[in-house]
Amino acid sequence: MRYGEKNLAQVRWVPFALFLVSAFGCCACAQSAGGSLPDAPQPQNQSRDAVTVRNTPRFILSDQAAIWTSPARLNDSNAVGPVLLVLATAVLITTDHQVMSEHFLNTSRAHEANTASDGLLGGFVAAPVIIYSLGRIHEDDHATETGILGGEAMVDSLAVDEVLKLVSLRERPTVDGARGKFFQTSVGFDSSFPSTHSMIAWSSAAAIATEYNGPLTQLTAYGLATGVSVARVVGRQHFPSDVLVGSGIGWMIGRYVARRHRRSD
Repeated sequence: MRYGEKNLAQVRWVPFALFLVSAFGCCACAQSAGGSLPDAPQPQNQSRDAVTVRNTPRFILSDQAAIWTSPARLNDSNAVGPVLLVLATAVLITTDHQVMSEHFLNTSRAHEANTASDGLLGGFVAAPVIIYSLGRIHEDDHATETGILGGEAMVDSLAVDEVLKLVSLRERPTVDGARGKFFQTSVGFDSSFPSTHSMIAWSSAAAIATEYNGPLTQLTAYGLATGVSVARVVGRQHFPSDVLVGSGIGWMIGRYVARRHRRSD
């Protein structure tokens, strides 16, 4: 596959931008697990710290502050994740055009794939609401907490997703023969990078699977989230690199939110 000088210049800029946006996710996840994040979870003995609907807006604001400042805390011990994601994304970006043009632009399954991805996303959005409602009905604090954290993770991921879209301005695969050019002002608010469906699905799945970490829950949650990501490519809505970044950052945010705000054991 050949790239013009303009496309090559754009590709060279992308890994640097991706490093910044992916670093915060991996860093936040690693730091929250290791307890080194400045505002890591503390024993929630006061109502102010409890996972409740009332406290969620404040939690989201603190999440965003931690997420966007986490690149400043990147160091040798937590840089492996960001580096691997950046390298994988850079490789996919260089092959996006070839993969889409040779395998997916002429597929007859696009409509079915888009319907499937929309349906699965609806399930991931509904899951925290259902879990929360069941928790309230059965007075199950763990279920109630999981529902709230799942919703919080999706809001956090959506906020990050919208910022990245406004920065990347990438054309959809159905535009210009799937060249996937970045920084195109004609894109407006419909940037292909990253995949919103993937990011929301994986953040919801990660929050739920972190709270209920049994093998069946993990397999179901992440299996369905993978289905969303694959369907977005088959449906010609996104390039492989779009769904990789959306899935990766969504997963990191979901785990970060669940680990940061969960009740102390």
